[in-house]
Amino acid sequence: MIALDTNLLVYAHRAENRFHAAAARLLRGLAENERAWAIPWPCLHEFYGIVTHPRIHAVPTPVEIALGQIEAWLESPSLHLLAENERHWPRLRDLIAKAGLQGPMVHDARIAALCLAHGIRELWSADRDFSRFPALRVRNPLIES
Repeated sequence: MIALDTNLLVYAHRAENRFHAAAARLLRGLAENERAWAIPWPCLHEFYGIVTHPRIHAVPTPVEIALGQIEAWLESPSLHLLAENERHWPRLRDLIAKAGLQGPMVHDARIAALCLAHGIRELWSADRDFSRFPALRVRNPLIES
């Protein structure tokens, strides 16, 4: 199973983004397919925070539209939501220690730990910061074949 990072969710939602069309096709394909896919809960939280933030977007996404977008993704019968469980802390602690992370860098470690704890084979992201976590395979489906 693959999981999606926040940036792909934002690209698929915000039409002004140069990757919008490709990301929207990608998400539509996953949501309409029978093959299981996943989104970590923190990525949904972060998606909402980014698209509705007036300092990030001159015209932020209205609350009801952002909530509706999340609900549309949640309607996909093949979607799995990744949440913390008993395997999360040992994975997160290990990732933090090995990468020597401090401050806000823990957010990416949290996503990586969720993926690893749930047996995700690959995280799709446009964020290169995940290279700090070699235990998790990361691929940018917007530029890689």
